Formats: sequence, structure tokens, C-alpha cells
Amino acid sequence: MTTFRPVLRQVEHVDTDASGVVHFARYASLIETALLDNLERLGTGLDTLAAAGAELVVSELRLRYLASARYPDELSLEASVDHVGAARARIAGTVRRSADGAELATGTLVLGLVDRADGSPRTLTPELLNVLTEAGTHAAH
Repeated sequence: MTTFRPVLRQVEHVDTDASGVVHFARYASLIETALLDNLERLGTGLDTLAAAGAELVVSELRLRYLASARYPDELSLEASVDHVGAARARIAGTVRRSADGAELATGTLVLGLVDRADGSPRTLTPELLNVLTEAGTHAAH
């Protein structure tokens, strides 16, 4: 069964400002980490895409900040598939504090592929399309 799983990460000092609060710009990276770790685990990571001559790109990012993470919180990074088309997919992400389950940030990434040689847009590889479609189907049940 193809499913996305939460990815656990501890806040590092480098993620924070001088007062130990995670910088707002890090949340997009944390959601991306949830996606990329799951793609890697499911056999369609960045190296696999590169071998197919493709590169993953984000064309849209939306974030909603709800509460602050702090050093050294452990975070649960969650990704789920909202929509899959032939050339793009929309991934929803949530960053939670593991200790109490509090939602810290939610967002969406719209992603696609480009050709590594010339940067032109291309359709999703069959393997990536399959993984995203199955993960989206299982998330809906």
C-alpha cells in the first residue's frame, strides 16, 4: 500500500532566531521535507527523477501560520496528496508539535517536473504519477 507517513524532525538551533523561535521561512522547507522523505521511501525520490531526466519544481506555495515552534521541539511533518493531474500535483502539508499534537502551520505546494537538460515543463513520470495517485487514494479512505 502506498501511503505517506509523518516524518519526525527535531528543531535545530539553525532553524531559529535569537530567542529560539523557528523562523517563518523554515515552515515551507519542513513541508517539503515531509514530501521528499516520503517520495524517497516510496522509490520516486530526487535521484530517481534525475535518472529519468526530470527535476521536481514548486510552482506555488501557500502557508498559514498558527503557532510557533521552538528549539528543541520535536515536530511531526505531514504531507498528503490533494490533487494529481498529468503534469502537476497539489500536496497539503501540516507541521505539528509532537508533544501535544498542536498544529503550527498548514500549507500547500503545487509541484511539477521540468526537463533537467533544458528546463522545459514535462508531464509527471509514470512512477511519480502512480505513487502520488495511490497515496492520494489511500489518504481519502
